[in-house]
Amino acid sequence: MCGICGIIGETKDKEKVLARMMKVMEHRGPDGGDTYASDGALLGFRRLSIIDLDTGMQPMVNEDGSMALVFNGEIYNYQTLRKVLKQKGHEFRNSSDSEVILHGYEEYQKELLGKLRGMFGFAVWDDKKKSLFAARDYFGIKPFYYAVVENTLVFASEIKCILEYPGYQKKVNEEALEQYLSFQYSALPETFFKGIYKLLPGHYLTFENQELKVGRYFEPTLDPGAKESESAMIAETRKVMNQSVKRHLISDVEVGSFLSSGVDSSLIAALSKCNRTFTVGFAHEGDKYNEITYAKELSKKIGIENQCKYISREEFKEAIPKVMYHMDEPLADASAVALYFLAQEASKKVKVVLSGEGADEIFGGYNIYLEPKALGWSRWIPLKVREKLASAAERLPRHMKGRNYLIRAARPLSERYIGNAYIFTADERKRLLRRKKEGPKPNELLKKEYDKMRGLPDSDQMQALDLVYWLPGDILLKADKMSMAHSLEVRVPFLDKDVFEVARRIPHSLKTKKYTTKYVLRKVADEYLPEQVAKKKKLGFPIPIRNWFKEEDWYQQIKTAFTGETAAKYFCTKRLVRLLEEHRSGREDNSRKIWTVYAFLVWHQVFFEA
Repeated sequence: MCGICGIIGETKDKEKVLARMMKVMEHRGPDGGDTYASDGALLGFRRLSIIDLDTGMQPMVNEDGSMALVFNGEIYNYQTLRKVLKQKGHEFRNSSDSEVILHGYEEYQKELLGKLRGMFGFAVWDDKKKSLFAARDYFGIKPFYYAVVENTLVFASEIKCILEYPGYQKKVNEEALEQYLSFQYSALPETFFKGIYKLLPGHYLTFENQELKVGRYFEPTLDPGAKESESAMIAETRKVMNQSVKRHLISDVEVGSFLSSGVDSSLIAALSKCNRTFTVGFAHEGDKYNEITYAKELSKKIGIENQCKYISREEFKEAIPKVMYHMDEPLADASAVALYFLAQEASKKVKVVLSGEGADEIFGGYNIYLEPKALGWSRWIPLKVREKLASAAERLPRHMKGRNYLIRAARPLSERYIGNAYIFTADERKRLLRRKKEGPKPNELLKKEYDKMRGLPDSDQMQALDLVYWLPGDILLKADKMSMAHSLEVRVPFLDKDVFEVARRIPHSLKTKKYTTKYVLRKVADEYLPEQVAKKKKLGFPIPIRNWFKEEDWYQQIKTAFTGETAAKYFCTKRLVRLLEEHRSGREDNSRKIWTVYAFLVWHQVFFEA
């Protein structure tokens, strides 16, 4: 796990520019750094030593010096690929997974991507062709950003590196802000910084003769038509999960594990048998916000040491600017702050941890996936009647029980579901924004994805959408950025290519059997975990902002931000204050809407005002 960056093209004082780019991502690689220079290319690398501690430094060049690599991530099948490449005549000078990518690209070109198992963002410079090839892993575990500035390609693992490039003019992308207000994360290929893009999961790019081309090599589609029996699917899942966890333990340093109260991280901890687990919680906020007691009990049962930390409300508040700095873009997922502290604790003991990200998206674990079953009876009511009921329900108080059910029952899936978060509707954000944008509504933005999923059951469509948008846009982004803020590598065994090949075939009837999410995975967990853990309902990463925003200090701090100069530039501040007042009085739970706007304002202060 490392940080990479590069400049492809002519730039004045580019060595000094690259040095600044490398400096701002030093946290991604505190164990050293180096550069590669040739006519037309300059590559930079910061290293966090995990595999081949002595000789795995980058940038790495091939035998004749015609190709150079910078690589961020881990390749778990590198030893197998290494044997094949040696048989084909390639000479290896070290035992790192990085050199396997370098020789693998020499041998297979872009076809190498289909042979890799792991997480990666890498770039290979071909000095003979004067061309760059770069790629990002299947699911978007590792980030890769780029911009073309005056015919020069600039790329990096973090946006803040590209901001150091002198030709780039920093500007807020207000189209990204518009979509963010609905999705709670940056949902467009172009980031919050105008002109800077993220290479999407499963994509690659080439840059040659000042021409940029982007292509796709992998798309995570579901095919829930397996004919195997329930017992066979459980057996396949058990086998492939054990194999994946074993591969993810490959390391020359100690590997620990995150542990919450959920089945996903608990199963990973049990299968890995690692020596340490790490947990955070909130004291004095009730059991809902404290997973530490559970984690300690489970760790004791399976014979693993647990290290925990209680996060205070003051610590949480003070960390928000740091979190937004490391996120690069606004993220309205408050659990990112808790994850920041979790990674901080783990980094005191280990360099690598396993985590449960991806299980919900590939095995069907979110509670919202049960909604189509709950709405099933309403399909017997004529659509026009449902629409009239929904129209009447919209005039009822928002907290009234059953209101949302009636509204959602009248809407097609493509209009009511954009992912696990739907913060502001298109109409709400239009009224909230001071400068009206003409960007697509959320359902219009997602139309192409929904068109691809025609014929799948509703809950499978929801899951497939989350694989493409929610997983890389929220879940994996915060995992990478919050862990690397503390020079910690997070590995996600559920997002192994072979695990996905099994999970994608699980029949619809087995995903939510008996109103139980990720039914097949829970049956596997039954064999390794106490019954109450394997059957525990999905909780997420609960953060007590709903309570905190009603307290005087939080209320005053947010109100100051909502009535400030930056807020007035982008929003109708009277509407912002109204959201805050409604929440404080208890008339509405606006905590997520408040946090969404507040996170953006803090991010803006960090990157545009500080």
